[in-house]
Amino acid sequence: MFEICNLTCGYDGFLLKGINLKVSKEELLGIIGPNGSGKTTITRAMTKIIKPKEGKILFCGDDIEKLSFKKLAKKVAVATQVEISLNIKVLEFVLLGRIPHFSAWQFLEEKKDMELAERAMDMTNTSAFKERPMDTLSGGERQLAIIARALAQEPELLILDEPTAHLDISHQLYVLDLLRRLNKAGLTIIVVLHDLNLASEYCDRLVLLKDGAISKVGSPKEVLTYQAIEDVYGVLVVVKENPISSKPYIYLVSEEERQRWRKG
Repeated sequence: MFEICNLTCGYDGFLLKGINLKVSKEELLGIIGPNGSGKTTITRAMTKIIKPKEGKILFCGDDIEKLSFKKLAKKVAVATQVEISLNIKVLEFVLLGRIPHFSAWQFLEEKKDMELAERAMDMTNTSAFKERPMDTLSGGERQLAIIARALAQEPELLILDEPTAHLDISHQLYVLDLLRRLNKAGLTIIVVLHDLNLASEYCDRLVLLKDGAISKVGSPKEVLTYQAIEDVYGVLVVVKENPISSKPYIYLVSEEERQRWRKG
């Protein structure tokens, strides 16, 4: 469905270099890596916010640089973790996701648009506060509204940049359980995550970035080894198997315990 071919792109002082990656249909792919490794940059390249300096990005075989933003938005939706100060109701915000599907002379939503927005809010459990202004929502409520807007686009591919940032444990699990259900229903998902244990538990495959390049790609068991984590993050960790899911689970070790371990 999605292919990155020898991509080099970025900003002054930082470049993603020689990125090659294929994303299969109905896959849930996680992108992980330390701060400054290029996680957000790669998602911006995937959505035409950043133009490639070299290489290309293909969606269903088409170079996205040759697709209009509107045509791409009919197939690819993006949910980013941003501060929203809009004084509009949640329902109105979710309906913005229908704009790529408006006809040439359509200025207001039609019955189908309203039905799809309502369905997206039902799926994300945001219907209960659809009449509230966006700038009154909590962090968890806001993130669910952002995902609802993306789902209202009826995408084939959903890209999320740190959807669990600043959320408590219950909201983190709710968001990722929702993404997993959507994925099982046929939606292809690319998600940037900071929490390695959440990435391990929910993603089919992981891409580990380091200094603007891909360090490792594979299943959670293949990527989340203590050697790979220590190499990329520069910290001592212990990796064990989750006794319930059998996925890798990463234990952090404090400086005090590291010193005690080295002495003894």
